Amino acid sequence: MGAWALLLGAWALLLPLLPDAAEAQAQACSVSPNVFEVKENTEPTSPLVEVFVPEGQQVTLGPSSTPFAFRIQGTQLFLNVTPDYEENPVLEAQLECRRGGTLVTQQKVLVIVLDVNDNPPKFSFEVKVQRVSEDTKVNTTVIPETELQAEDLDKDDTLFYTLQEVTPGASDLFSLVGVNLPAVRLDRPLDFDRHRNVTFRLLVRDTQEEDAVPSHTATATLVLEVQPADLRPPWFLPCAYEDSHFCLPAQYRGAVPTGHRLPSPLILRPGPIYAVDGDRGISQRIVYSLIKQGSEDDTFVISADSGNLTMAKSVSSPQTFLLLVKGEQEDRARYSVTQVTVEARDASGSLPHFPQSLYRGTVALDSAAGAAVKDAAAPSQPLRIWAQDPEFPDFNSAITYRVTNNSDFRMDGEEVLTATQLVQAGIFYAEVEATNTVTSGTAAAVLEIEVTELQPTPTGTTLRPPTLSTPGAPSGEGTSTSPSSASPSGSSTQTPNPGPPGTGGGTGGVPTGGSHADDQRFSVTEMAALGGVLGAMLLLAVIALLILVHKHYGPQLRCCSGKALEPQGFDNKAFLSDNGEASWAPAPSPPPTHTPGEGPAEVSPEPPTPEPPAPRLPTLPTPASPGAIPESPAVARDEGGPAGVRSILTKERRPEGGYKAVWFGENIGAEADVVVLNAPTLDEDPASESGSEGTGDEGDGASDVGASTYDSTHI
Repeated sequence: MGAWALLLGAWALLLPLLPDAAEAQAQACSVSPNVFEVKENTEPTSPLVEVFVPEGQQVTLGPSSTPFAFRIQGTQLFLNVTPDYEENPVLEAQLECRRGGTLVTQQKVLVIVLDVNDNPPKFSFEVKVQRVSEDTKVNTTVIPETELQAEDLDKDDTLFYTLQEVTPGASDLFSLVGVNLPAVRLDRPLDFDRHRNVTFRLLVRDTQEEDAVPSHTATATLVLEVQPADLRPPWFLPCAYEDSHFCLPAQYRGAVPTGHRLPSPLILRPGPIYAVDGDRGISQRIVYSLIKQGSEDDTFVISADSGNLTMAKSVSSPQTFLLLVKGEQEDRARYSVTQVTVEARDASGSLPHFPQSLYRGTVALDSAAGAAVKDAAAPSQPLRIWAQDPEFPDFNSAITYRVTNNSDFRMDGEEVLTATQLVQAGIFYAEVEATNTVTSGTAAAVLEIEVTELQPTPTGTTLRPPTLSTPGAPSGEGTSTSPSSASPSGSSTQTPNPGPPGTGGGTGGVPTGGSHADDQRFSVTEMAALGGVLGAMLLLAVIALLILVHKHYGPQLRCCSGKALEPQGFDNKAFLSDNGEASWAPAPSPPPTHTPGEGPAEVSPEPPTPEPPAPRLPTLPTPASPGAIPESPAVARDEGGPAGVRSILTKERRPEGGYKAVWFGENIGAEADVVVLNAPTLDEDPASESGSEGTGDEGDGASDVGASTYDSTHI
């Protein structure tokens, strides 16, 4: 009861104070609303909110406000910065209202910054190099996701990855596990010899569509280096069949003479015994050995380092050896085996010979000693020179080779190598001598080597003067018992290094007074054009020759090549006059005809006197050829006619200007043909049928000559 009395007393005391509290509430600062959402990167242009400030009070920013983010102008609150979600996702303004120095009230204003896609993704690297072993299994992840992920400051962005190939064919080997999972996976087996490294461009985009706005991308480079693994055994070269993983070993063949032990390594076909590591990226050293087969007599031995096969002893009788050669890696992990067939044949001492007398090669300038000279016809292949023996048509291990007259080159078996560093460009000549160590027979050939400033490449046809016809050139193909360049004492001489091109000294085959610079190379097109021009000139020359022959010898060719007329009786109608009677009138003599080797025919200074008409003799008809040139009996003898020709009839003159003579060869038998050299044309002028019959010396065959044509019949 006493307690209630006390409460009622206190309430009575507070009632007068309630109006004062409501008045104080109405005089405090206020903000409405006090929470705002603003997209990042939005430039502030207007007040954020209006603050209600009672009279007599002042509003200020409290110390807990975001620094530099707000400002107050009068009673208006402004955003002072461009909001950035990645920098500060929430901005806070603390408002303090004061009356004088007394804090009356506090208000908070929150600005929530909304995220916008305004940042591109970023990789933590620009170039990433990853080593991948050649024997990696397919579907293995070679680069994990954690090493390739890009970062994006925009919290709601989903990144999409693309693997773009830079090395052609790289996308067939590797791929991404997923479009949102940037792990690299192996899709196909690797081959170190084909793909030693592959390059990709890794692209990331923060939108799924390429044309989306906004959209940002980033790129990085991936390089995957393939590391060789020991997967293949040694390969004996050349391979009969080869792909990236397999080589069918070569089968070697050779021949040796019986009764002799050859001191040098055997020469084999298709080349010397040589093996390489099938994994060329590892390239371990190969160790050679012979595999013993039953009762092996140790006739041959092989060098463990070089693979050279030599004879340990001679072979007494012809037989065939089948040898198994083992090539093993130095670490003894892998090996392979091939077969060598060696035939022992009887040798009787035949001399070797080269299939060709001149061999051409090329080599680059500044090549060091021991560099192989390339074949000019096939620059990718080494130049091989080998001599043949009739008893060993394919090969003969008894034949050795050496360069006899040039110190810049040497022979290594059948291959040509440089003996010193080549410091001068030009064309150099040398003589290669092949010696049969069993029979001591030798043969020589010329070697022409072009030293070029660049790597030798196949070009057009090379035009060079013949090397064997120039003074000082080395001898060509042939056999002898001593080299052509030997000194008087019988020993071979070496010449010093060749001098400058064109000096003719030191090269063993440079034409005197010439220069190697004179040698020109032409392309196929230029040679074809030259051949066309020469062909056209040749055609014109043939046409001109035919015209000249036709002009000078055409009538004779037509006379001799025409079809003979069928005989019609025994009358020579060419000697019949218009009334059918024979005409014996003389005609002017033809001009003298000179024949090489004989003097001019004697010409009668006076016209011949007529003789009594002789009975008409039967003659064969002859085709008329007015354009023919008369020939004297002397000419007939020179042109292959019968010897000792003499006239048996007098020369009948015709008023038409014709001339007829019949000549008889003393040595001609009854089987000789009757040949009519010429028949005059009939003259239509009867008034000219006058003259006298001429006579001549029938013993020496001389006759009167005149300007008219005549007939001559040989019997």
